[in-house]
Amino acid sequence: MQRAILVIAAYIAAQMLADISSLKIVLFFGLSMDAGTFIYPLTFTLRDLVHKMLGISAARTLIFAAAGINLLMAGLFSFVAKLPADPSVGPQAEFAAVLSPVWRIVIASILAEVISELIDTEMYRLWEKKFVERFQWGRVLFSNSISVPIDSIVFSLVAFYGVMPTSVVFGIIVSNILIKGVTTLVSIPMIYAVPKQSAAILEQQEAA
Repeated sequence: MQRAILVIAAYIAAQMLADISSLKIVLFFGLSMDAGTFIYPLTFTLRDLVHKMLGISAARTLIFAAAGINLLMAGLFSFVAKLPADPSVGPQAEFAAVLSPVWRIVIASILAEVISELIDTEMYRLWEKKFVERFQWGRVLFSNSISVPIDSIVFSLVAFYGVMPTSVVFGIIVSNILIKGVTTLVSIPMIYAVPKQSAAILEQQEAA
């Protein structure tokens, strides 16, 4: 149970850090991408770990919980940014500018997360149903290979289409898929670091 709690905490933290980082578009080896790309890909594998330990219902609940937390975080940042600054501290305009969320990016991030990770959950379930305990590395590789492109396309189009040149948006999509693909390959061994779900959890899911 302790490992499950740690994985869930890591998933929520990665989601929040990725959403904050996504507010800045950076150049990385000549590729244009949102900075959240450096950490967000880990959420797909972390969600796979939750699925393995706690089952599909817990994985789905975690996806919606993370979306709600990210929306609440953006709302709080917006509220804090609009509060009057204490003049005795000095200028804080830059701090307010950093905190103020770009709501189009926030909505794009949450929408892409929910759609892609629900699909990831179903792909993981299909692989697990077919191969049971064999080829666990394939669960991560198969589910992520489908959900990662979907996430990158949905996020980039909702967040940037019509605001940035089409070539830049396309570049963001490609760079996102490449970085997330590499992260998937690196994170595959993590699936072997956690135990499978208990018989009690399996019985609860079958009864539901």
